[in-house]
Amino acid sequence: MESKKKLDLFALSSIPLVMTLGNSMLIPVLPQLEEELHISGFQSSLIITVYSIIAIICIPIAGFLSDRYGRKNILIPSLLIAGIGGLICGFASIYGANAYVFVLVGRIVQGIGAAGAFPVVIPTVGDLYEDDDQITKGLGLIETSNTFGKVLSPILGALLAAWIWYIPFFSIPIFSALSIGLIIVFVKVPPKKGEENKQTIREFVHEVKVVVMKEKKWIFGIFIIGIISMFTLFGFLYYLSTRLEQAYAIKGVLKGLYLAIPLLFLCLTSFITGKIIGKSKTKMKWVIVFGALLSSVAFFPFLFTEGKWIIISIFSIAGIGMGAALPCLDALITEGIEKEHRGTITSLYSAMRFTGVALGPPIIALIESSTMFILFITLSLLSSLFGLLFIKVPLSPERATSVNKI
Repeated sequence: MESKKKLDLFALSSIPLVMTLGNSMLIPVLPQLEEELHISGFQSSLIITVYSIIAIICIPIAGFLSDRYGRKNILIPSLLIAGIGGLICGFASIYGANAYVFVLVGRIVQGIGAAGAFPVVIPTVGDLYEDDDQITKGLGLIETSNTFGKVLSPILGALLAAWIWYIPFFSIPIFSALSIGLIIVFVKVPPKKGEENKQTIREFVHEVKVVVMKEKKWIFGIFIIGIISMFTLFGFLYYLSTRLEQAYAIKGVLKGLYLAIPLLFLCLTSFITGKIIGKSKTKMKWVIVFGALLSSVAFFPFLFTEGKWIIISIFSIAGIGMGAALPCLDALITEGIEKEHRGTITSLYSAMRFTGVALGPPIIALIESSTMFILFITLSLLSSLFGLLFIKVPLSPERATSVNKI
């Protein structure tokens, strides 16, 4: 990886870390929020869901704006908006007569910021490098930063909430400010050429249709796998957080440490995969297929037995499968699209991932655990099949040329 761009990549890696902390660290705190805000389990899950829903709506807009006005010009204001959303949640928790409603408002604002932050990182990495191998390694580091944020989140969230329950909300603007500083100082995205910055909304919509329809089969497969991966991950984290507290009376920092164990396996696998996968799209496909299959098989023991360490061990194995697949999905969706279209298509991919995040906690809150296990097994198996059937690599020279000329 080019040494002069390592600082750029380091600064960009702070964004998924910050965005993940701003969302995932609330998961171990949800039972405490239910007590403090006098809300149900389903209502507490909406604190995660509204953030994701508004991000889904705004992400395509952020992708369009980043293609038109430049990546940094969207990243920095988005991080600022995310920080403001955290402040709204924090002050609502202290002073609000209807605290829960205003916490949701703050989370909506935070979701708007998230829409222009993490999704724009992926095409920015693609802009920094010309070589596919460098892009893959860079995206592996970005995905590792994202998953490391998930490892750190339950521990940090529990630590902050042990001080005062609403402190996790106030930590969000601090993290956002640190990331803004790193982006301003270190990230130097190559300037766009020609007339790309003058793309109109109509041209943007047309571009989305043309690119997606031209390569709809493999893009559709990656979108579906992204949704399933995030649905499974956040749904299971919600379940594990609630289960540890209700069945085993494990709370606070100790619960955060338990939650971090399977996430650590996911994080390490993402890092290793990003390092060794190279630029072979065929390898990426098979890593996705077998990673999803591993996750599906890992969930089977839940049908017969359920215990604290069994749950954690099984999800750690499933996390290895997800951790292997995620950087490959990022690389395929980035390297398979020409630079001027990356902001558009990767933003749609990020929206799909947020869809999984949005659906996971509330659906898991409403169904029985036995149904949940069957659902995870089925969805992970479907991911493997979608990868096998829809991801067609390597691209033929003619097909690759047709994509690049869109």
